[in-house]
Amino acid sequence: MTPSTRPQPEPVLPGKVGTVRSDRRTSGVLAKLTEGDIVVLDHLDLDAATARALLDHKPLAVVNTSPFISGRFANLGPKLLSDAGVVLLEIDAEQRKKLGDGMPLRLHLATLYHDDAPVLTGRIITAASIESQMSRAKGGLAMQLETFTHNAAEYLRREEDMLLHGIGTATLRTPVKDRPVVVVAGGTDRSELRGLRRYIREERPVLIGVDGGADDLLSLRLNPDIVVVSEQALTGLKDKSTRISESVLKHAGEVVLHAGRNGTGPGLQRLERLGVVAQAFTSAGNTADVAMLLAHQAGARLLIPVGSPASLEDFIDRDRGGQASTFLTRLALGSKVVEATAVPQLYSGRVRPWHLVVILVAALIALVFAMNTTPLGHQWLHGNSAAPTSSSTSTARTDST
Repeated sequence: MTPSTRPQPEPVLPGKVGTVRSDRRTSGVLAKLTEGDIVVLDHLDLDAATARALLDHKPLAVVNTSPFISGRFANLGPKLLSDAGVVLLEIDAEQRKKLGDGMPLRLHLATLYHDDAPVLTGRIITAASIESQMSRAKGGLAMQLETFTHNAAEYLRREEDMLLHGIGTATLRTPVKDRPVVVVAGGTDRSELRGLRRYIREERPVLIGVDGGADDLLSLRLNPDIVVVSEQALTGLKDKSTRISESVLKHAGEVVLHAGRNGTGPGLQRLERLGVVAQAFTSAGNTADVAMLLAHQAGARLLIPVGSPASLEDFIDRDRGGQASTFLTRLALGSKVVEATAVPQLYSGRVRPWHLVVILVAALIALVFAMNTTPLGHQWLHGNSAAPTSSSTSTARTDST
């Protein structure tokens, strides 16, 4: 017999293949990401906002040279990634040198391969280990609350005039008085924003986009009335990780620049080069909190923050003092604030004219059906006015008896 000359198919290697995306800055990695990439970070205690930004690009795996959960506080980022099916892998700093940006690698279990050759083996972070580490991290909650309280007191001391008296804030040109306002922060979970579409369509609230939140609004075909942009976002304007586009700034109805205490020069100059007219003011608070305070001072009837922390876990998710401004802003605004996730449960929608038309048509159909299916209705419908009624028939039967 003549031996077969057909080429044998190459064996299918286990695992999944992705392209390495690496940068010393997390924002730099986010700018390069595409679906199915292997992300290489050096991000201690991955927070929820960064995790959501990563999930927007649907990565295959996240490789971290720092612990995902160090135990200092209960950060929420690793759980969000794990629940979405993203592989979490911890490696040593020296191993990172083996991962060049743009390398195609195959991930199988805890090992990364280049073709058949293993490149490195890391430590898989499973859902069970995340739960265990989070439980231990919550043991240090009292210390985190103490730090949080100190940061809040310091922020109140520095921003008392703006927070309590509205002194030093910018004056909005957009009519806001007695209107509801939706404030969309950058890095927002878009499912929250989608849940508000009916409310936005029917109530026509003022839409404020904060940094990348303005692009999130545009992605759902919602035009922001006001854009509040920070110096940090403008400094990285050409970096896609900020997710704020030049077109948003150019076509926004009103732009407000939120500058830090170190001045307003770089951001204002960038806006001037784009031909964008903006007013600027300084504050040490978060930009989303500043946007809410601006709307409050302008007389907003209701404030709906989208993408801002609401629970205790959210507040301590990041090891930073900026969350103190969110906490104190919520206290200052009081009952005006309604969480975005609560609006769909509280708002049932308006009664539209077409609702009444549907009810009227249904009633007419029921009436016609009754006329055609009952003897009395059938006689009335065909004009037999001499037909005896049910009451007269009953009387006749009684007399006969």
